[in-house]
Amino acid sequence: MTTGQKQRMIQEYVPGKQVTMAHIIPNPQGNLHERLGIGGNGALGIMTITPSEAAIIAADAASKAGNVEIGFVDRFTGSLVLTGDVADVDAAVRAAVNTLVSVLGFSAPEVTRS
Repeated sequence: MTTGQKQRMIQEYVPGKQVTMAHIIPNPQGNLHERLGIGGNGALGIMTITPSEAAIIAADAASKAGNVEIGFVDRFTGSLVLTGDVADVDAAVRAAVNTLVSVLGFSAPEVTRS
């Protein structure tokens, strides 16, 4: 790429109903919450979902399943970030995945942890 040219990025969505990632970070290090622009502390639950509007449904199911805060939900990208204690975040992420799979027929990966 020559100097002065803009880099072009193409974003592609795969059709279908799927949870593309469901991950729990039990003990985030440093100031990760602050860097994400969300309040709170404790565990983080991170999900990405297509179609992206289903992030709203996932956020609702998650918030009903555990004492969690919705740090971020975006109906345009399908991103959802939850915060709270480890047990509540784990329960909330699993409930959101279960709702999308059992009620709406989504496919989903295994919930992972780091």
